Amino acid sequence: MARNATNTLLQQAKKLKSDEFYTLLPDIESELQHYTKHFMGKVVYCNCDDPRTSNFYRYFAENFHRLGLKKLIAACYQESHRNLFEIENNLSGFYYIYTGTENENIIPTDTDIIHFHGDGDFRSKESIDLLQQADIVVTNPPFSLFREYVAQLIKYKKSFLIIGNINAITYKEIFHLIKENQVWLGVNLGRGISGFIVPEHYELYGTEARIDKNGNRIISPNNCLWLTNMDNAKRNEKIVLTKRYIGNESAYQRYDNYNGINVNKTQDIPMDYAGYMGVPITFLHKFNPNQFEIIKFRKGDDDKDLSINGKCPYFRILIRNLQAVF
Repeated sequence: MARNATNTLLQQAKKLKSDEFYTLLPDIESELQHYTKHFMGKVVYCNCDDPRTSNFYRYFAENFHRLGLKKLIAACYQESHRNLFEIENNLSGFYYIYTGTENENIIPTDTDIIHFHGDGDFRSKESIDLLQQADIVVTNPPFSLFREYVAQLIKYKKSFLIIGNINAITYKEIFHLIKENQVWLGVNLGRGISGFIVPEHYELYGTEARIDKNGNRIISPNNCLWLTNMDNAKRNEKIVLTKRYIGNESAYQRYDNYNGINVNKTQDIPMDYAGYMGVPITFLHKFNPNQFEIIKFRKGDDDKDLSINGKCPYFRILIRNLQAVF
């Protein structure tokens, strides 16, 4: 119950275009270590990040020369509640460009940042102008706008590494991109992402909520993932299969409305079955496109949820083993 409350709180907070759930630096370091080869000579854009406080910006600024970056841009949305007595610049979004020269502040002061004319929404022309200067986008975008956010990255042909909710892989738009091998899961997900720093006014729900030695309030929903279109060694690892279908047919139930077998765990995928199989969505974390083909998500031939003896199992991804061994 407490964990469900945590997940609900996270979803509600991420409906804001301003990201008030800050990713922990160790989580960023843990994932980014798998992509260092991609950053040499590149412009990185963190477009949901206050450069004064964001750990994404901090990671790239502190590792600017080690990664060989050309430029680092961080931009922050600022929700506007203007009235006649408020100064527009104090309410506009802002950004900071760091190029690694000696006379620049790594962490900008208030006088270093540049204000947008608008609120800094990632969909605004001002933000898109910065996006078009970038090669790679790395950030934690608003979860409720995740589809639209990814669509923009695809439209402008950007490399990216972003955090989202695990449920995002069930969105038809995101699943289509995964199926077409345009995006894939990163290395860490679930408990591999240890938590998020939340503001003072958020309650610390969940058994793993904590306050660290620096006084940061942290929740751990354990339901997030990294999504990317940058290659990493993990993605090319072959899943070792040890189970056999031939001689054990009764261990694998067949679907009522699709010519395929149900597999409850990735580890139970048979090595000697070349037909269609339904596997849990967590399979995508181990998916190797050279070993398997993704066919479709969730639906049978009648366009209804896959069923066994009239009952629907948990959501399944239909796949085929391209390297079946008999």
